[in-house]
Amino acid sequence: MEPILSKPEIADLLKAIREGRVSLDLEQNQQSQFLACTPTNLFQLTRPDNKQFRIPNFDIILDAFCRTYATSLSNQLQRSLSITRTALESHEFQKFMADKTNPGAIGILDLNPLKYGAMIIYDPALSFSVLEIMLGASAELQSLHLDRRLTALELTILKVIISGACNDLSKAFAQLLEMESTLIKLENNARLVSIVEPEAEVIVGTFMVKVGDHSGEIHLIFPFATLEPLRDSLRELLNIPTITKSTWQNVLEDEVQEIPATITALSGNIILSIRQILQLQEGDILDIEYDPNTPLKVLVEDKVKFFAIPGTHNGKKAISLTGVYQ
Repeated sequence: MEPILSKPEIADLLKAIREGRVSLDLEQNQQSQFLACTPTNLFQLTRPDNKQFRIPNFDIILDAFCRTYATSLSNQLQRSLSITRTALESHEFQKFMADKTNPGAIGILDLNPLKYGAMIIYDPALSFSVLEIMLGASAELQSLHLDRRLTALELTILKVIISGACNDLSKAFAQLLEMESTLIKLENNARLVSIVEPEAEVIVGTFMVKVGDHSGEIHLIFPFATLEPLRDSLRELLNIPTITKSTWQNVLEDEVQEIPATITALSGNIILSIRQILQLQEGDILDIEYDPNTPLKVLVEDKVKFFAIPGTHNGKKAISLTGVYQ
């Protein structure tokens, strides 16, 4: 702990500063470090990912894509792999593509019925790693780091894998709308592909793919104009209406209505003792206190629910309901 100056020592220090005996200038190395700092306006600070909130809850859709595509890709490559979303950012399309001098495989996607499409990019490391696996390379071999563009044959092989991403992308959007995603074009040159105007805003989701010791990135690029019609649906994605009945309540209501119940048309009743019942024989006549001109009582299980009159219908005995028991 540094010592604290006493009151007389502080007075002596201030006097020495005024007289010039103590310099306030920084040392040369300290001054260079100070000049290397970047000024920051504290009143204009924004969250780095502020722009992505213009499309709320879109990260939920991308995370759903992660889960489904990881399973699909594992089945296709017969290798255990993981896919993790590492970023969700907003860029100007031209500036984002300017950094992709050797992008690997670039796929143009149609997102029917959305007006605008999307783009998927496999970086070179992931593209060549997937190619090696598909061509039967051993898992123990180190991945190649080739400084060249993919050939037309290599793009044709990768087309099967990237087309699989379209199906999983459609599944991820299924909670918003019924969308059919298809791969229109696959290229190896960023200058030959475009989905929006160069200055247009795009939302970019970045995913890290790891297959054993191999790893690489996938970029999903969505024009802002593609996602804008879904903004309200995305905002309501996590909202649950309070008036909506619970699933269990719906199930119970449906099942209760399917329970069978016994209906009895009762014309009259008679009370006998056990002794009288035991003495009954074939041919005995039992008088029932019943007026043929009064309606029958219709019981559901043991409770009176309706009134009816007896008759026939299509040659069979029947009853016609005349009222409800109150």
